Amino acid sequence: MQAERQTGRKMGVWAATAVVTGEAISLGIFLTPAGMARSLGSPALLGAVWCGMALMTLAGALCFTELAVRFPQAGGEYVYLRQGFGRRVAFLYGWTAAVVMYPGLAAALSVGAVPYFQVLLPIPAWLAAALPAVILVALGAMNYAGSRLNNGLMTALNWLKIPVLAALVGWALVSGHATFANLVPLTLRRAGSDPLIQAVAGAAISAFFCFGGWWEAGKIAGEVRDPRRTLPIAFTGGVLLVTAIYLLVSLAFVAVVPMGQIQSNTAFVAQFGQALFGASGGRVLSACVLLCVLGGLMVLSMAVPRVTYALACAEADGDSAGGPIGFFARLHPRYGSPVNAVLLQTGMALAVLALGAFDRILAFIIFSAVVFLALTVATLFRMTEPVRRWWFPVAPLVFIAGSAVLAAMLLLHSLLPSLLGAAVVLVGLPVRWLLVSGKQIAPAVAGDRQLS
Repeated sequence: MQAERQTGRKMGVWAATAVVTGEAISLGIFLTPAGMARSLGSPALLGAVWCGMALMTLAGALCFTELAVRFPQAGGEYVYLRQGFGRRVAFLYGWTAAVVMYPGLAAALSVGAVPYFQVLLPIPAWLAAALPAVILVALGAMNYAGSRLNNGLMTALNWLKIPVLAALVGWALVSGHATFANLVPLTLRRAGSDPLIQAVAGAAISAFFCFGGWWEAGKIAGEVRDPRRTLPIAFTGGVLLVTAIYLLVSLAFVAVVPMGQIQSNTAFVAQFGQALFGASGGRVLSACVLLCVLGGLMVLSMAVPRVTYALACAEADGDSAGGPIGFFARLHPRYGSPVNAVLLQTGMALAVLALGAFDRILAFIIFSAVVFLALTVATLFRMTEPVRRWWFPVAPLVFIAGSAVLAAMLLLHSLLPSLLGAAVVLVGLPVRWLLVSGKQIAPAVAGDRQLS
C-alpha cells in the first residue's frame, strides 16, 4: 500500500465512551418506550424487557471488548469476522455495511430529524426537503477534514445527552408532573395491551434496536489511545450508562403520561413535552431529540468509513491508488482521514435518500445485522489464543442465544423482508469475485495504520 502519514491514536476514554452512548441514545429513546409501554401494558414488564436486553447487551459488550483489545484496528466487525471466519464472510459484512446498511440508517436519521428542526425554526418547505441532504453532506465534509474537530464535537454532543436526559427525569420528579399512581399496580397489565407473547417479542426487538450501536466503538479502535485500558471502560461503562438512562427515562415517561393515554409514538413526544413544559414543551423536546439524533449521526458518519477502509486495506492488491477496492484504502495526505471511504459513505447515503428507499432498506437489513453480530461474537470460539476471562464462555453464549431468539422473532414477524435482506448480503459474493478476480489478495488485515 502507499505510505500513509502516521498520525497516532487521539481518542481517549471520554471520546470512546461517547461513541458507545452516542449511537445507542438516538431518536429511539423518544419513540420506542411509548410503543413498548402501550404494547406491554405493565411498568414491571417494561422494566423487565429493558433489563433483559441490557443483560444481553452487556454480555455482547464484554465480548466486543475482548475482540477490540485483541485487534485494536480500524474496522470493528469486519476485522473480527475476517480473523474468525475468513475473507468471504468478512467481505459480506463490509459490503452490506458500506453499501446498504449504514447508508440507509444515516438517511433515515437525517429525515427523522427534519420535523424537529421545523418545530424549532420556521423552515420553508423547499429547505426542509433539502435539509437531510445538507446534514449528510456537512457530516461527510467534517469527516473528510479529519477527526480532530469531529472527535471533539462528537464527544461534546454525545456526553451532553446524559445530563439533558437526566434533567428531563429530574424535572419530571421535582415539578410534580410525575406521579407514582401512574405506575401502580406495577404488574397488572392495562386494558388494551397486546397478547403477552406478541407484546414481549415486539418489545424485545424494539429494545434491541434502541440499544443498537453500542458496538460502533470497535470500528474506531485504531484511533483509541491505550486500547487495553480505554476500550473496556468505553464498552462496559457506555452500556451501563445507556441502560440507566433508558430505565429512568422510560419510567419517567409512564409516570408523567399514563399508559392508557398513549396513542402513538410521535404523539407521545408531544404529550410528554406539553405535560412537563406547557406550551413550550414541543420546542424543548424537539431540541432534546435533535441533540440525540445529531450525536448519533456523527458517530455513524465517523465509524462506518473505517469499515470500508479496513476492507480495502485487506482486500487490495498492494496499490491503494488504483483498483476498485484499493481506491478506498487511501488516506488523505494532509488530514489523514480515509477520504474515499468517507465519500462512498456520503454518496451512498445521498443515493438512498434520493431514492426514498431508506425505510425499505432498514426493514431488509435488520435480520442480517443480528446474524452478523452473533457471528462476530462467535469468533471468540475460533481464536488461536484461547479466551481466558471470568465471563467466558457464558457471555458469548448468552449473546448468541439472545441473538438467535431475536432472529427467529424477526423471521416470524417479517419473513419476506428478512429473506430479501439475506439475498442482498449474498450478492456480495459475486461482487467480491468481480472486484478481486485475477488479483493476489493481501493476507493481512489493516494493521496499525493510524487514522486521523
